[in-house]
Formats: sequence, C-alpha cells, structure tokens
Amino acid sequence: MLDDRTCIKPDDPLCGFLTWTNRSNLIGWNAYLAGKAGGEDVPEYAAPARAVDLGGLPSTYIDVGSLDLFCKEAVTFASRLAAADVQLELHVYPGLPHIFDLYAPDIELARRAAENRRKAAMSL
Repeated sequence: MLDDRTCIKPDDPLCGFLTWTNRSNLIGWNAYLAGKAGGEDVPEYAAPARAVDLGGLPSTYIDVGSLDLFCKEAVTFASRLAAADVQLELHVYPGLPHIFDLYAPDIELARRAAENRRKAAMSL
C-alpha cells in the first residue's frame, strides 16, 4: 500500500481476480488516515507514492502479484525509485493475487518469493 488514491475501474477485467478490492483499499486507507484517503492533505510520509523526491531513500525491496490491486502502483513506485538512483529489487509474480503466499504457500512462486524476501532481509 503505497498510494491512498489507488483504485481500478469496475469494468477492468482484473476486478474478477482481486482478493484486495477497491472497497478493501478505501477502508484500509481511511482507517489509517482518519477518513482522509484521497484528499489533498495526505502527507507523503503516510502515502509514499505522494512523495515528490525519492532520492536518498534506502535500498528497497518490492514484490507483488500481477493480479494484485497494488501491481501498477508498485511498479510505478519502483520506476520512480530507479529514476532517483535508489538501489531497488522488484519482483512481479505472474498470475498471482494479493497475499498469494498466504493463500498458497506451497506453490513454487510462493516459495521463490519467500526466498527472495529472505535474501533481501539478509542483505541489510
């Protein structure tokens, strides 16, 4: 969750695959931001996608399933980090929804994601 403004159109084919929906996202962000999600006064420290300058941020690890509401925002944020010369590791797991690793922890991609996360944490 990087951007409190993230949502997809109801007719987007991705909607049928979402485990974390627009509604879930709005509820989550409004709980975190005291009902101000999507407003003009959301600070960049609360919603990182709102940050103008990403330079100087620490090395960043991002992973996401391609059927996740957060896929586009994660890839966009990763691109912005790369443009700001932030060391970055990004993994997009094809055909997988939000929290795929909890739904199906024994599939190959979930095991690979766990190993990639472990390696990233160990490199700190």
